[in-house]
Amino acid sequence: MGMLDGKVTLVTGAGGGIGRSTAIVLGAAGARVMVSDISTRRGEETARMVRETGAQAEFFKADVSRASDVEAMVAAAVKRWGRLDCAHNNAGISGNIASVVDDTEENWDRTLAVDLKGVWLCMKYEIAQMLKQGGGSIVNTASTAGLLGAVRMGAYAAAKHGVVGLTRTAALECARSNIRINAICPGVVGTPVILQWFEENERLKRSMIAQEPIGRVGNPEEIANAVAWLFSDRASFVTGAAIPVDGGLTAQ
Repeated sequence: MGMLDGKVTLVTGAGGGIGRSTAIVLGAAGARVMVSDISTRRGEETARMVRETGAQAEFFKADVSRASDVEAMVAAAVKRWGRLDCAHNNAGISGNIASVVDDTEENWDRTLAVDLKGVWLCMKYEIAQMLKQGGGSIVNTASTAGLLGAVRMGAYAAAKHGVVGLTRTAALECARSNIRINAICPGVVGTPVILQWFEENERLKRSMIAQEPIGRVGNPEEIANAVAWLFSDRASFVTGAAIPVDGGLTAQ
């Protein structure tokens, strides 16, 4: 028996990195997985990888900054499996690297649209469905940049701080409705994007690893395992939390 046997789950931003790892871990734990991403090619590839675990998986293309896409995405999961038990709102972008003074309005608007508005839109439609069916669990991907400042990443830090605040607010609103809502705050994780940065800039690699007291970057699967636990009944008394999964970064 898997930890999430029979659960209907949704993962946004599942075309790679943390989202892809989460989708695969959920499938291996017995869940049915609606894989969503803005990239059809990468999303379909993730759905195939989930099915290789023996789980049911479907792909739905969506831009989480668009309400119509998000509404249709949630509806597709419900149409396919009859309900929505768990949702990992993970889709996000890092935005441009720039100081508050040098940042652009375009970068600010796009980063906030995907990273913060996108999480709100997902919760808006997910919670509505979970209220109808009598419960559920949501995990939002924030960041250690949602708990600390992030030099030259003002828009990203603002969005991720917003995700933490939105998570706590929604958790309180839903606390008596059998809906648990939490956020994970990853530290430096070896996603394809980060690993590409490391290949291009050895100094950046050393600097980012040095931030981690544990002495290494995290693996996407380590974040995925935290999401799966939060979805499970083993975390039945956990809601409104913003949990660092960061190798000790925020303990400093």
